[in-house]
Amino acid sequence: MGIAAVINLLIYGGLLIIALLSWFIWNKRYRRNHGTDIPKGYVVTDEVFIDPVNGKKLKVYYDPQTGNRFYHEI
Repeated sequence: MGIAAVINLLIYGGLLIIALLSWFIWNKRYRRNHGTDIPKGYVVTDEVFIDPVNGKKLKVYYDPQTGNRFYHEI
């Protein structure tokens, strides 16, 4: 196996690892902040949007102390 083949293997392997990690991280963007019960301390905002992944309508709540956002399905 030549040096060029090893370099190509490292580059494509690294890109594959980055792509897989990015997909798993990106896929969890709203999952931890979804639910039916709005946590204490969160205030309602005027923001409402449709999640492009699943097409569900979400209302945004905000915690002024931590800056976290909570996405409540309407």
